Amino acid sequence: MSRIKVMILGAAGRDFHNFNCVYRNNEAYEVVAFTATQIPDIDGRRYPAELAGDLYPAGIPIEDEAEIVELIAKYEPDMCVMAYSDRSYQQVMSLASIVNAAGADFSMLGERDTQIKSTKPVISVGAVRTGCGKSQTSRRICEILRAAGKKVVAIRHPMPYGDLVAQKVQRFAEVGDLAKHKCTIEEMEEYEPHIMAGGVIYAGVDYEAILREAEKEADIILWDGGNNDTPFYKSDLHIVVADPHRPGHENTYYPSETNVRLADVVIINKVVEAEFENIETVRDNIRTINPDAVIIDAASPLTLEGDFDLFGKTVLVVEDGPTLTHGEMTYGAGVVAALKMGAEELVDPRPWATGRLAETFEQYPDIGTLLPAMGYGDEQVADLEKTINAVECDAVVIGTPIDLTRIVKINKPTVRVRYDLQEIGSPNLTEVLAKFTG
Repeated sequence: MSRIKVMILGAAGRDFHNFNCVYRNNEAYEVVAFTATQIPDIDGRRYPAELAGDLYPAGIPIEDEAEIVELIAKYEPDMCVMAYSDRSYQQVMSLASIVNAAGADFSMLGERDTQIKSTKPVISVGAVRTGCGKSQTSRRICEILRAAGKKVVAIRHPMPYGDLVAQKVQRFAEVGDLAKHKCTIEEMEEYEPHIMAGGVIYAGVDYEAILREAEKEADIILWDGGNNDTPFYKSDLHIVVADPHRPGHENTYYPSETNVRLADVVIINKVVEAEFENIETVRDNIRTINPDAVIIDAASPLTLEGDFDLFGKTVLVVEDGPTLTHGEMTYGAGVVAALKMGAEELVDPRPWATGRLAETFEQYPDIGTLLPAMGYGDEQVADLEKTINAVECDAVVIGTPIDLTRIVKINKPTVRVRYDLQEIGSPNLTEVLAKFTG
């Protein structure tokens, strides 16, 4: 019997995980190619033979999803499996239509075959969209559990944009490990806060191998999700963060609704700044989708570091890249902080954008008057530094979760914005985590 030909549509994360879980040693299927989207410069590689298994001695090509019609004609897959997140229902079904019209079936794998069971309790953190506040939620959970004497090891959703074999299993316990593993700015933004809080965090490509290593040093596993993807591990408690600045996305984006349906707890974050009507829209949608979920209200209060008074000044704001690009937000913590501190003007960086950053603005024209901290490779990091230093302004407000001045040299005064999760009233995270801390 001939094998079913599969092409996996991905973004260097969920796609590799789905392959490892379902297709790697499955003789019923032949994965003819991966595609890549959302993240720059991750196509043109191969999923290596060392990770792909005995059925793929030459590895598997990774192609550009922009050429999907031509790729279906070239590889003749029977089925295209979508394996990435943060897409509207319109975008998902448009992709399905393109695939169907090109002659292939369209599919998405569910949780049953793609969630790995741990020998330790697992708490997972997901979200409705990129930029809802997963990172500070994860840090808050770790704080509560560690205060109760628990050894918590975080495992982060994958971001393997470099040497996939070298990134099979990665462990980060000190800042030097970020350079050791040649992390991108996006990876640093997720790993560094856990390290600075005294924690250990794992990431990589092979998430069963990663889990087995993490279990050796953990009382509790914390799954720190990426984008709005669903957990790779079977959870004992699934916490999902929603954003009232993007009301309605909880039931119009993929896999946002899946996350809400799976949730034991939904945190409505940023309620201090959001409009009441938007908060209630999110709350009503959650109750409709999952009436059994515990709903927690929360804020993400800001802390500013830096000795420069922003009042009356012209300011360049640098924000988390993915939140502004495929997350579709037009502002973040940096903008909120700059306006609260009385900045007279937020400077539009586009006239000074150079190289790969200029391309980012072309690809995402709806980015607001701010600069995404794009740094997926040395070239992008260099372009980020050149752009920041070329912008005519009084100061730079850094709204990313890392100390950006450690990565790029900035020729202007800087103010760094930090943010943490603060629950409002009851129920709260201390209460919902009681069964893990007792």
